[in-house]
Amino acid sequence: MLVSAIYLTAFVPMDTISQNPFFSNYTTPFGVPPFAQIKNEHFEPAFIEGMKQQAAEIAAITAQKEAPTFANTILALENSGDLLDRVGTVFFNFNSANTSDAIQKIAQTLSPKLSKHRDDIQLNAELFKRVKTIYDQRTGLKLTGEQLTLLEKTYKGFVRSGAALGADKQERMRKINEELSLLTLKFGQNLLAENNNYTLVVENREDLSGLPSSLVASAADDAKKRKMEGKWVFTLQNPSIMPFLQYADNRSLREKIFKAYLERGNHNDAFDNKTIMTKIVALRAEKATLLGYENHAAYVLEESMAKTPAKVSALLNQLWTATVPVTKQEAAELQTLMDKEGKNEKLESWDWRYYAEKLRKQKYDLDEEELRPYFSLDNVRKGIFTLCQKLYGLKFEARTDIPVYHEEAMAYEVKEANGQSVGVIYMDFHPRASKRGGAWMTSYREQEMENGKRILPIVSIVCNFSRPAGNAPALLSVDEVHTFFHEFGHALHGLLSNVNYGSLAGTSVPRDFVELPSQIMENWSTEPEMMKLYAKHYQTGAVIPEALIEKMKKSSLFNQGFTTTEYLAASLLDMSYHTLKPGQTPTDVLSFEKESMDRIGLISQIPPRYRTTYFQHIFAGGYSAGYYSYIWSAVLDADAFEVFKQKGLFDQKSAQSFRKNVLEKGGTDEPMKLYLNFRGAEPDIKPLLRRRGLLKEAN
Repeated sequence: MLVSAIYLTAFVPMDTISQNPFFSNYTTPFGVPPFAQIKNEHFEPAFIEGMKQQAAEIAAITAQKEAPTFANTILALENSGDLLDRVGTVFFNFNSANTSDAIQKIAQTLSPKLSKHRDDIQLNAELFKRVKTIYDQRTGLKLTGEQLTLLEKTYKGFVRSGAALGADKQERMRKINEELSLLTLKFGQNLLAENNNYTLVVENREDLSGLPSSLVASAADDAKKRKMEGKWVFTLQNPSIMPFLQYADNRSLREKIFKAYLERGNHNDAFDNKTIMTKIVALRAEKATLLGYENHAAYVLEESMAKTPAKVSALLNQLWTATVPVTKQEAAELQTLMDKEGKNEKLESWDWRYYAEKLRKQKYDLDEEELRPYFSLDNVRKGIFTLCQKLYGLKFEARTDIPVYHEEAMAYEVKEANGQSVGVIYMDFHPRASKRGGAWMTSYREQEMENGKRILPIVSIVCNFSRPAGNAPALLSVDEVHTFFHEFGHALHGLLSNVNYGSLAGTSVPRDFVELPSQIMENWSTEPEMMKLYAKHYQTGAVIPEALIEKMKKSSLFNQGFTTTEYLAASLLDMSYHTLKPGQTPTDVLSFEKESMDRIGLISQIPPRYRTTYFQHIFAGGYSAGYYSYIWSAVLDADAFEVFKQKGLFDQKSAQSFRKNVLEKGGTDEPMKLYLNFRGAEPDIKPLLRRRGLLKEAN
């Protein structure tokens, strides 16, 4: 629903309207936000005005004398809050990818106000009464499938927010929501500060022994930017610390930087996250109990494919049992390698990646650094574009006339084969102090239909890939290549959405299904037939040699025990926290974490992928009781990719089926039904076990 300046005059002065870009319809290409015009002082007035407008729209719905209908209640609610949505998407994307002290302060100010606004809607008795009336009549309303889904999700959203509770419990719910909104925000802000505050400064060249020249050049560039020319700076950003742990011969420096990584948010200072996450866990448990659930995990999982904590635990434990012997064998091999070198030292967590890299070299004559020259960022991007063209007929056109939110971001128009516009995608690749860690896909506008016209989605992928170093362009690790394909899969889910209602568009699906479109894309990234199309040496243009491809294939199962173990450990830690009941929240977080990991038999050399104090996914990222989703979706993506292995890597008929039955459908139907429509059968776990080298142990 478009908002006109005429409507706004009822709430704000005309001079404010003329100065604040959020108060006018965007005149930019494709209606993207006019980033150059947006200033920090524009956010709070637009948020306040947006909340006022939506409150007025809700009041208009509840004041109607007409009996509740889908159109005058459900659709009216769906279309409310346009201004709030517009300012919110920009602000929260800024807070993740281009933040500042000023933006973080605004977030802290607005968070409780936004929490109250959401509760004022979800706990509005008159509004819920109208919604419930329609829901109770749903079988006789002759609604379309998508309308029925919207109605059911709207009704469930009210109930799961506490609309059916008594007044005293609703009041407590409000306080819990307000406190959680601030705590989760603070957790993420603390982690960003911790990542930015630490540097390992190397002054002696001999301490760089073993490090790839590209990493050394990057560290020198970073030092120069920090006015430390002649030194080398390493950080806790993945493109810096991970290759350092893989290649640095200096064991004491590996230990120093890895301990700094493991202790983020655990220094008993202004950025400590222990008390914050303890409060988060306790409040989530209390909220779940108020709503009638045994624990937070039961509350969250009700709306997932897994449905119950028991089913999640069953999958995780099945995989854990299969993985443990593999991991122990890997640890023994690495210890043997250390012993052969005469180290007379016990393998530690800061040694694993270093000796794994040495063992890979011994076993397969493969050094991961050999691969980087074939995976320049530009070539990988071109490869993804080529894949999307082969599968879906899509074309990507760089558009320098589309405003960007940061000078490093790039904008592309996405088109169908016939030239029809699909949407806009932003890409933002490299680490900076204003960007949180990790990689993610987000949206500035969801796809929907308005008066029979498809409103084009505006999506963005945000990453933290290796920067160009020295005279070389950005050269990606294999893990970064996987991540690029992964996030682009999410982007396709948003771009190819073809639904009527924005709240059902694209990635508006359960967490354990949303990773299917992303993870299936990863499968193509290292398929030989695919690599020959894009993995070309950045200097010579030579296609990656068959010999290297064969080495990659032979080493594909190498270190899978480690990779699977650190992931499963984090997933199980997530479930340990979120299956607690009120009163069970630990007072000593570190002891609870250790006991949880000891209970499952995690070996000391492998910490969980995310320890408690920096587990942003579950304490600030929307994946609480949901980190298992990646492995649940991995069962789906491994099974789904079997179709392309059988019918052809670029089989267009299969691709169109995946597009029509999964990517275009968003959240308009049950995930398993969408999967069955594509695959014709429920997923089989065997392809995943086979891919990870666990099939034999699992049988």
